[in-house]
Parts: sequence; C-alpha cells; structure tokens
Amino acid sequence: MIAVKPVFTPRGVIPAVLLPFKSDFSIDAAAYGRHLRDLAGVPDVAALTINGHSAEVHALSFDEQKQALDLTMDAVGNTLPVICGVYTESTLQAQRLARMAQAGGAAALLAFPPNVLMFRGEDRPELFVDYYRALADATDLPIVLFQFPKWTGLQLALETLVEVCESVPTIVAIKDLCSEPALHEKQIRTLHSLTRPVNVLTTHSSWLMGSLAMGARGIISGAGSVIADLQVALFRAYEQGDKAQAAAVGERVYAAVQAFYDKPYIDWQARMKEALVMLGRLPAAYVRPPLKAIKDADRLAFWLDKAGLTRETVYAAAA
Repeated sequence: MIAVKPVFTPRGVIPAVLLPFKSDFSIDAAAYGRHLRDLAGVPDVAALTINGHSAEVHALSFDEQKQALDLTMDAVGNTLPVICGVYTESTLQAQRLARMAQAGGAAALLAFPPNVLMFRGEDRPELFVDYYRALADATDLPIVLFQFPKWTGLQLALETLVEVCESVPTIVAIKDLCSEPALHEKQIRTLHSLTRPVNVLTTHSSWLMGSLAMGARGIISGAGSVIADLQVALFRAYEQGDKAQAAAVGERVYAAVQAFYDKPYIDWQARMKEALVMLGRLPAAYVRPPLKAIKDADRLAFWLDKAGLTRETVYAAAA
C-alpha cells in the first residue's frame, strides 16, 4: 500500500521571517541562514513563513523569491515546514510562484490577494474566489489565505470568505489581520465550525492576548522574527489555561509590540531588523527603498529593555 502524505495544516506559532540585505541591497545569504537557524532553534515553533511582508516581498523579484526559498530549504528544510508567500499583482504570476514553491519543497502557501483588488474589488467578490481557485488549480499545496483589514479594500466579506474556504478544499487556514475584534471572533467561530474546519491564525500583535482568548489556533507574525519564544510561551499558556503565565508573558509581548508597531507603522520591518542588530543577531538593518532605516533607535532600545530582550535572552524560551 502506498502511504498517503498527510496534508500540512498550519497551527501553533509560525514566525514570519525577515530577509537581511547587504549595503548594496542584495540578499545577505549568510545572515539569512543564521536568522533561519535561530528561529528553527526555538522550541515548539511549528513552521516558518518566508516571502511575506516581513521579508519585504514587495521588493523581491521572482528569482529572489526563489533564492530565498532555496536558502531556506538548505538551512532548515529538514527541520521545519516552510510556508512560502505568494505575492503578485497577476493571477498567472501567482500560479507560477505557487508551482515554484511546490517544486522547491515548500509545505504550504501564504496567499496574498493582488493589490489591484483594493479598488473596490469587494464589489465583485467573484474576483477573489477566482483568484484562490486559480492557485488551487496550479498546485495541490495547502493554502493559507491572508485576510486584510477592511480599510485596505482587500478584505473578504464573511460570506465570501466562507464561500472561498468551502469551494477551495486546499485552503486549510487563514492569516487574520481583519483588525476588528468582533469580526475576528466571528470568523474564528464560523471557520472553525465548517464541515471542513479552517484554522484561524492570528497576526493581531497589538491585542494578541485577546485574540488567543477568542480561540485562534496559531500565530503568524513578523514579530515572531524577534520574539518567537515569547509567542510560543503565550500560546502554550492559553492552551494550558495558565492565566498567571499568560499575564506574565503578555507583559513582555506588549512591550515588544510597542517597540515594533508604534507610529509610524511603516517602519516595522526596519525596527525588527534594528532590534536584531542591537541583540547581536543581524550584522546590519538595511531595508530596501522605498523603506528607510529608523530614526528612533533610543525608543526601540527602551522598549526592548522593557520586554526583557537582551543578547542573552533573545530567542530563549520563556520560563
């Protein structure tokens, strides 16, 4: 009898990794490998997400996205499942990226809707439905659907989200950034109760404790590139019903969130890279234009200290 490989269903803590660059903005392969191994070494991390917002995928060519996948598989492909982002304006290019990800060894896709749909694509929900069906036609990899805030114009209405999940059987989870607590809870209750349940993975770092209390089944977050161990400890505390531990870890997570995501929000990748430079884990904090280096390093250092993040404690499992 031929063994059937089980479908990978993302759950638990899944850091979205950064992509280090050299001064000429080329990929720093050595620094990237170390970053990947640092995250893979955090106990109970469930998978890694590459080629997402945290990796500045908007500024990566097709060949660079393939290079990032190849480097990832070389560094940690035998250790953890790898979720590969699909970020493009074109359905045909999305299919090409999906096939590349499958051929390169990815375990799943993180599917971003094309940005062109921000121009009131919500008025034609079939455009979203067709896009995700096209991805499923290109590959049989499990798909994590990225759910955006309504103000972006890229959010699927709940009924459309359910339609997509029910009509595309390879969608196994969503990365939820809806940014509305009431809608987030409704999506959790609805998608988890489908005949074929779809996991809701949160990326609501600014209210992560509330999101986990609502029943999110995991975390996909760029913040995990720096605080994966704290996210694991927080997720475990909620699973075990340990309110005291959740509160203690939550204080540190809150401080880290202030370090990364305060205004101007656009600086969050630069802040995370600068944080890892301060913590001795990256050699430089270059981000690709139009992004720029941060100007508030003192403020970043203040919040890292509040979060208890030092060269000795970064990536160390919380007690």
